[in-house]
Amino acid sequence: MLQQTNLADSFTVPGTSLTVNRMGYGAMQLAGPQVFGPPRDVDTAIAVLREGVESGVNHIDTSDYYGPHLTNQIIKRALHPYPDGLVIVTKLGARRGADKSWIHALSRQELIDGAHDNLRNLGLETLNVVNLRVGGVMEPSEGSIEEPLTVLAELKRQGLIRHIGLSNVTPQQLKEAQSITEIVCIQNFYNVARRNDDAFIDDLAAQGIAYVPFFPLGGFTPLQSSVLDAAAASLQVTPMQLALAWLLQRSPNILLIPGTSSLEHLRENLKASRLQIPSKALGELDSISRRSR
Repeated sequence: MLQQTNLADSFTVPGTSLTVNRMGYGAMQLAGPQVFGPPRDVDTAIAVLREGVESGVNHIDTSDYYGPHLTNQIIKRALHPYPDGLVIVTKLGARRGADKSWIHALSRQELIDGAHDNLRNLGLETLNVVNLRVGGVMEPSEGSIEEPLTVLAELKRQGLIRHIGLSNVTPQQLKEAQSITEIVCIQNFYNVARRNDDAFIDDLAAQGIAYVPFFPLGGFTPLQSSVLDAAAASLQVTPMQLALAWLLQRSPNILLIPGTSSLEHLRENLKASRLQIPSKALGELDSISRRSR
């Protein structure tokens, strides 16, 4: 059995008042199938949000293009007026088609409209953190992000955004972004089986920038690994709990936002924040990414 140690301590962005517990919550799964339309059970969605916050979650990741609009409306219904210290992080840079497709929305007007949609549906006057979402569905794409990021920087100067992050970017794009505005977090695809950003994470930690892996449990295709399953069984935890605990132990600047629409899964995820993985199991888990290359 794993030793119980609190790994979900807090993370503070240097030079800011932005402090969050490292185990957060991702709201993507609160919408209906394919992140589109209303959830099957709105009452359960509300209960998940409320129990998460009551259990110590103070970092919720969302976007107004989840639903679209509906996820943010559920967050507002469940939690508004928001408790002190709750940090809601949203994203701009995409919109949803009527066919449930994901479409880039990076023009000046789309970004401005998206910011106001988030403000209205969340019931906020200022957005705590906004991530600029660029690149492909799962991977960054090369190229300048100056034009859309400049729009977010203007919104920050206007007081509509407090902090800015980036999603689905390369180290080169971060460097470009830092010449335009301060960047407090990076949100990229990363988990125990997919570790392309290892060096990037270490560099961000040195800079005091948070790294928030999306799809920490595999996303639309859940993690499947016989090594992960065996290690979890030996430690008497679920594979998903072990995958989350591994991320928390990987680097102190990693913040987690596992999503679920289930109270049972929420409780399982939160328990992962108190797991300490022994060195032997860590070595076994490190082999997963090498096998997937």
